[in-house]
Amino acid sequence: MKEKLFAWIDALAAMPHPGWWLFLLAFAESSFFPIPPDVLLVTLGVANPERAIWYGFVCSLGSVLGGMLGYGIGLYGGRPLLYRFFSDRKIHAVERLYDRFNAWATGIAGLTPIPYKVFTIAGGAFKINFKIFVLASMVSRTLRFMAEGVLLFLYGEVIRDFLFKWFNWVSIGFVILLVGGFWLIHHFGRHAHQRAEGDPES
Repeated sequence: MKEKLFAWIDALAAMPHPGWWLFLLAFAESSFFPIPPDVLLVTLGVANPERAIWYGFVCSLGSVLGGMLGYGIGLYGGRPLLYRFFSDRKIHAVERLYDRFNAWATGIAGLTPIPYKVFTIAGGAFKINFKIFVLASMVSRTLRFMAEGVLLFLYGEVIRDFLFKWFNWVSIGFVILLVGGFWLIHHFGRHAHQRAEGDPES
């Protein structure tokens, strides 16, 4: 299966106007398709490092627009659609994230290897704020794909194995640091406010 996947990706990369195929793959992956666009993005970036940043932008745009479609699918399909295509465990995990972070959970997912369509469809099914959903998608997907594009522009084929093997782990680490940083700011900010107010519990 892995060999067939890479053969298919190589075939797409060799077709005329591969940027359009990258856009379509990123769009589809955010709403219904299982294959992440990173594979094609890296392939194109290795073949044409001078266009890698442009490919990162194309991938980001396709992913954000596809996420909007995923939101619409979830909004009109509702929870029954989620339970038809995804496991109870995965749905409950996503719901807990949305309960805690609202639409910004979309941003967390957008930086990680978690299947993005789970969050876009769930966002619509849970009826989270659409404007924040779109903003979170734009921030997270642009950060992820543009980072890959910049690395490919700077290092070309040298960075390929790193992106395939380690980039997801690096992105997870970045998310942990980001969420942890916001938690620390919130935690110490709250205690500082309590002390300023003379709260005896502080």
